[in-house]
Amino acid sequence: MLAGQPIIILRDNVERTRGFEAQRSNIMAAKAIAAAVRTTLGPRGMDKMLVSSTGDVVITNDGATILHEMSVQHPGGKLVVEVAETQDDEVGDGTTTATVLVGSLMEEAETLLAQEVHPTIIANGYQLGMEKALSILEDLAIAISADDRENLIKLAGTAMTGKSIEAIKDRISGIVVDAVQQVATETGRGTYTVDEDDIKIKKQVGDSMDDAELIRGIVIDKKRVFEQMPDKVTDAKVALLAQPLEITKTQVKSKIKITSSDQLKAFSEQERESLRKLAGQIVAAGANVVLCQKGIADAVQYYLAKHGVYAVEDVKEEDMKFAARALCGTIVNKPEELTEETLGHAEAAEEVPDADLTIISGCENPKAVTILLRGTSQLLLDELERAVYDAARVIQDAIEDGKFVVGGGSVETELQMRIRDYAATVGGRAQLAIEAFANAFEVIPRTLAENSGFDTIDKVVALRKAHADGAKYAGLNVYTGEIVDMLEAGVIEPERVKTQAIKSATETAMLLVRVDDMMITQTGKPAAQ
Repeated sequence: MLAGQPIIILRDNVERTRGFEAQRSNIMAAKAIAAAVRTTLGPRGMDKMLVSSTGDVVITNDGATILHEMSVQHPGGKLVVEVAETQDDEVGDGTTTATVLVGSLMEEAETLLAQEVHPTIIANGYQLGMEKALSILEDLAIAISADDRENLIKLAGTAMTGKSIEAIKDRISGIVVDAVQQVATETGRGTYTVDEDDIKIKKQVGDSMDDAELIRGIVIDKKRVFEQMPDKVTDAKVALLAQPLEITKTQVKSKIKITSSDQLKAFSEQERESLRKLAGQIVAAGANVVLCQKGIADAVQYYLAKHGVYAVEDVKEEDMKFAARALCGTIVNKPEELTEETLGHAEAAEEVPDADLTIISGCENPKAVTILLRGTSQLLLDELERAVYDAARVIQDAIEDGKFVVGGGSVETELQMRIRDYAATVGGRAQLAIEAFANAFEVIPRTLAENSGFDTIDKVVALRKAHADGAKYAGLNVYTGEIVDMLEAGVIEPERVKTQAIKSATETAMLLVRVDDMMITQTGKPAAQ
């Protein structure tokens, strides 16, 4: 103020929110987004139907998919959505847990702010609580080896439980575990790395979900280029060509002057001979299957068909590279570069009837594999794909880290009780923030009970008592309502999923709670907050 007159330093289109109102705005946004996905948590969570402006329909209970499809404008809300996206990118599962945890942490912060606890103290308490939580998680983790098929299948099953494809969960779990184990690369004694790009998921509408299978090779969205070619080739020897099997154009402009029919005939014969030579080089190399990244001339198609060669043209570069890893072959530029060593090998290459698909399967030691999913509708297939993706990432995490923890609200209850005990040793106002951090974990078992139709107070109290009595693996059986040993029940998940969820949620809550001034530049009509 100057002589009683306000000094305007911001443009007219800047909307400013200060103090507790700014903090309250962020808290409300985080709680609203958490509430939107909270009902999907757990095996008995509900699905969401999302309809876009173009009429596209998505039915899912996958947290990352729901938040990705939502149109969030609030800046604080966008940060919460980024938590889910980061969780999905880093570990592939636990997106709903991370989002719900952010909402709970912000709700606890709201109570502390109302008691005039400074935001810096809250953020510091949350930081101390997070460090203690990660230490406790390390203590609760159980070792798992890359060849422990039984527990790996349980991990995959837990990741897919609650999805619409639960009827075939056991079959799909086995397929996913086999796929990840096949492409896992040992980097040292007992340590492995897995490249998620080495597992490709393909979908085919029409058949039952039970017909899903693991292809030790590649599935290409193309069919053979010429009907006279065989529709199936056994003992496939695959040539991978990057350049077109056609007469290439010259780099400079040129003309050929033909003055007689003999010259025209000679020119045509020379062109056919050049194309026949291309096909002859492929056959001479021993190849009976050709994958070409570019086009294949009609004459080459004819000569290849005459020698019983199965050929596919215009294969995507991504598929070519994947085929090279799966078939243990080498991509070459020209047919004359083909040798026995550059060819990929598989048991069979065949065209799928009534579908534009080519399956090359039965590779002896593939470095990449394909999971072929089948279903009666595209919506069902999309949800099945999301479930398989989550399961594959979960198995990858477990094999790389060699650790898992139990689920069913067990870990969260143990964390809550131990962190509350730790808070008492800290003292001061930071103790209030650490206790609030501990209380935030209660949202997970409470939500599991609520989504399963049980009394939340009774189940949370029963869980606390079980853990107080020393049952650190005790969790809620969402089907019976009983408190059981989650390790014996086979409800397990990778340690990395919980660790990443706690880190992402805590860091976002710490960031949001310290905001006391929001200045939003409006490009047009001010948006509703």
